[in-house]
Amino acid sequence: MRLERTVPPAVLAAIRAPFAGAGGTAIETPVAEPLGPWLDLAGEALRERLFLVQGPNGEDYCLRPEFTVGVTRAHLGAGAGDAARLVYEGPAFRVAPDGSSRAEQFLQVGLEAIGEPASPKADAAILDLAWRAAAAGGRDDLTLMLGDAGLIESFLVALGVAPAAAARLKAASPSRLHCALEDRPSAGGGGLADVLSDLPEDRAARVLEEIWALTGIEPVGGRGARDIVHRLRTRAGPSLGVGLDAKRRQAVAAFLEIEDAPQAAFAALRALASGKIWELALDAWEQRLAALTAVPADRIRFAAALHRPFSYYDGLQFEIRSAALGEVATVAAGGRYDHLPQRLGAAGVATAVGCMVRPGRAWSGGGP
Repeated sequence: MRLERTVPPAVLAAIRAPFAGAGGTAIETPVAEPLGPWLDLAGEALRERLFLVQGPNGEDYCLRPEFTVGVTRAHLGAGAGDAARLVYEGPAFRVAPDGSSRAEQFLQVGLEAIGEPASPKADAAILDLAWRAAAAGGRDDLTLMLGDAGLIESFLVALGVAPAAAARLKAASPSRLHCALEDRPSAGGGGLADVLSDLPEDRAARVLEEIWALTGIEPVGGRGARDIVHRLRTRAGPSLGVGLDAKRRQAVAAFLEIEDAPQAAFAALRALASGKIWELALDAWEQRLAALTAVPADRIRFAAALHRPFSYYDGLQFEIRSAALGEVATVAAGGRYDHLPQRLGAAGVATAVGCMVRPGRAWSGGGP
């Protein structure tokens, strides 16, 4: 397992300082976490990036690949109140891609705000926090890349797309959307995924259970038939594009290509569709930008197709990148994940947003 370089104490203290001033409570989470929730939340594609371990009774675990899920689970498991600001620091673990020299054990420092009122101003505060901490590492070539996991849903509504088709399109990654719009098979679709995607979810779950019974297959990771069907349905390939006529396909393809300075990007988005919901979604972005205080305007880009590898993000998502490291080496990242607490069993928690910084990358002497 490759370790990242040790960050000098003075640099690490400077990166920690914005988090220390954010009014959070320190929290610790287990290094090993149950595997099942991770596969449910991020899909089988993440498995190859996980360090898998076995529990004392043969349970499937993984070394934590990041902190958001573990922090949310720990907060809910402690029976704490809905609202909390939680600050963490510790090592995370991901298997590097073949041929890569990336560190596989690396330090993360971050904050998760669970249950606080959601607003453009709250989102801007998280962006400012991440920027201040990332910039404290000494790099002067940072860019804030903005995106919105929920924006395509508003866009599809504005285009008059049927709700079922809109939900499936929203759940897909940009690369799979491109494949679907062109009726090309994607790596995530085909076979069982396509067959089950055409059935009602309850019936598809029963079919999968029958397959298990006939073949003697035991599901791994603690996931039930309904959870697996839900994941397979979001992976189905070309059928994602069913229900979109040529004009709408062209509009969605144009949406995915937009990447520019925010005002230019928003102008391009407004030109693609109209309607009250669409205008409200773009107005919220104008308010986020107006509330930023720490990020220079010329260091901000908006990419409609920005996609974080963890699928629990459902609104704002962002990355802070260093030109010296390239876009595959993100210095800081985060976003809004309002539905994650409920998916993990919370009752009544309706909002959550957070960010993390990798000090080893933020440090000007560090690497990928």
